[in-house]
Amino acid sequence: MILEVNKLRKEVSSGDSELTILDDVSFSLEEGQSLAITGPSGSGKSTLLGLLAGLDTATSGEIYLDEVGLHKLDEEDRAILRKEKVGFVFQSFELLPSLTALENVMLPSELKSEDNPKENAEYFLNRVGLSEREHHYPNQLSGGEQQRVAIARAFACSAKILFADEPTGNLDPKNGQVISDLLFEVNSETDNALVIVTHDLELANRCDKRIDLKLGRIVE
Repeated sequence: MILEVNKLRKEVSSGDSELTILDDVSFSLEEGQSLAITGPSGSGKSTLLGLLAGLDTATSGEIYLDEVGLHKLDEEDRAILRKEKVGFVFQSFELLPSLTALENVMLPSELKSEDNPKENAEYFLNRVGLSEREHHYPNQLSGGEQQRVAIARAFACSAKILFADEPTGNLDPKNGQVISDLLFEVNSETDNALVIVTHDLELANRCDKRIDLKLGRIVE
């Protein structure tokens, strides 16, 4: 089991009261499987994704990532686990402006001291159709191109599980289809798990499993 979630709850302070963002969320995911998280805006999708990736902590409940209890780790240990096991595609790209597209994609592999980070980065930039833009900086790329660099970076870090927040949200239909196909190709090639937050029901329906959130709870 690559991911197991038990009775997850997330509350935040709102004035004098507590606001419940997620409530009693439980599910599991096997290695190699894909999962779509859907629901209207404000339903807790991105909050859940951040918790699953160890970017935030829950109020209560358990998250096991590759059999390691995230809820038992401090911030430093969660960061180590993310570096070793997690790839993340942020909705806002999170590219480093001082690095070229190639350098951005190489960075996670270099931090993990993996072999051939440059060759690996070039391969995935080519897979997302950006081999001719590898020496351009983020401010020289369109929003869709930056999204594709971010996806190449997530693929290149040899993660056991890839989390993607609206991975096709900034792409035109043609490039959105290319990236959607690529997500599932790499998922099947590597046996890595894939978790996608998306409003795109066509993309969601391609996943092995799907959970729908409404007001922070899973609905049938």
